[in-house]
Amino acid sequence: MAEVIDLTGDGGVLKTVVRKAKDDAIAPSESLPLVDVHYEGTLAETGEVFDTTHEDNSIFSFEIGQGAVIKAWDIALRTMKVGEVAKITCKSEYAYGAAGSPPEIPPNATLIFEVELLACRPRKGSSVGSASDEKARLEELKKQRELAAATKEEEKKKREEAKAAAAARVQAKLDAKKGKGKGKGK
Repeated sequence: MAEVIDLTGDGGVLKTVVRKAKDDAIAPSESLPLVDVHYEGTLAETGEVFDTTHEDNSIFSFEIGQGAVIKAWDIALRTMKVGEVAKITCKSEYAYGAAGSPPEIPPNATLIFEVELLACRPRKGSSVGSASDEKARLEELKKQRELAAATKEEEKKKREEAKAAAAARVQAKLDAKKGKGKGKGK
């Protein structure tokens, strides 16, 4: 079981790493405050998905520490590295509070997000490394996602083949049992 990290000390924002980033992966910083993420948000109480970037494969971008997102995200994303996927559980006081965000998010709702940090970038006009380095990093991340999807598909195919082989063996045994007792020439 993955370790649950209490990022706020009061249980308000809990992080569980679903997939670790590579050791040399970059993290958001003062010079790289813009982040790109994929995410899915669910209500803790019902498990209902209220928002996701997965359906249309879009990327959500924002600047950390500017109040553009809920407090829990500003806190949690600072602790992540590019390529990392984490489950972030946030109590209402670190999300939408007593008001909620009707109609999708009720008042005082605890939210669970699965967030993947795709990239960290400098503000426009700043320069960190070259554009080709950033492009190469994004291409590498895209390849990793495609490889993971292909691996999942291959595993699914192997399971289906194993099921079919097992069904064929069972059918062969049943057919063999039917044939007994009906000898030729009797």
